[in-house]
Amino acid sequence: MLGLELTAMALKRSLENQKETLSESFTEAYNKTLKQYHGFIVKKMFGVAMMACPDRETFYKKIGGDNEGAHEQLLAWVTALQGLLNELNIFYASGAFDKGL
Repeated sequence: MLGLELTAMALKRSLENQKETLSESFTEAYNKTLKQYHGFIVKKMFGVAMMACPDRETFYKKIGGDNEGAHEQLLAWVTALQGLLNELNIFYASGAFDKGL
């Protein structure tokens, strides 16, 4: 679930900060979601993976174009994903499943 939270947060950040690179958006989202659970080696591997992250122009062309309509559709998708994640977090917390087994 944290991987989906990272994805939603990074894409939303990317849409809101047009001058930011995708690797910056994903790195910032990683820092707020998964980084605390990873050891030294995995953190370094994530940094290396971000070097392979495509540039904004290439990414947005591949998913529908770098235009207002495509951005609106992606923002709607990200918003819906965040809503689902919020519901899942509430469900996990209500049953104390968020504390682990």
